[in-house]
Amino acid sequence: MLLFDKWDISEAKVEDPGLVKYINLRPIIVPRTFGRKSGDFRKNEMNIIERFMNKLQVTGHSNKRHKVSSGKFPGNYQTIMKETMKAFDLIEKKTNTNPIHVFVKALENAALFEEITAYQLGGIIARKAVITSPQRRVDLALRLITQGIYRSTFKSKKTLGQTIASEIMAIADNDPKTLPIRERNRIEKEAEGAR
Repeated sequence: MLLFDKWDISEAKVEDPGLVKYINLRPIIVPRTFGRKSGDFRKNEMNIIERFMNKLQVTGHSNKRHKVSSGKFPGNYQTIMKETMKAFDLIEKKTNTNPIHVFVKALENAALFEEITAYQLGGIIARKAVITSPQRRVDLALRLITQGIYRSTFKSKKTLGQTIASEIMAIADNDPKTLPIRERNRIEKEAEGAR
């Protein structure tokens, strides 16, 4: 089965051994389950492209605000699907590789290894570095990628598909100017200082 009748998902491999169980690359033609996989930890059974498209609809919290009512999020799944297909076409033209492989590489690059947690120690709040669980690594990577896409689309003349393609390719190349790579480096540097 080919994704969107164009790309073979089996060509994409997850190289990070910690994320193998959490990035689902099961062959599917149209990544749309209509919420049949809902529930706690059932998101691992959902195809990673479908999770990405769902996250594009509402990217989640950013700077302690949930931007659901900002008006720039399209509620139509078909629109998101068409723009994702256009983005994958652009990625394939520019890199001459399978766009699913480029997307998985970008997801691995955006996934952070350590975070900081705060706990109370007597009368002060102490910060400590903790290892991020694989499920949270994938969730945070998806959130940061989609938030970076929407930040670069804002007040830009590029279409959503062009922005998705350029951001995914930049993240796959580990470009420090992109939001996910910049945030991963910042958080991991803070965690190193709190060790």
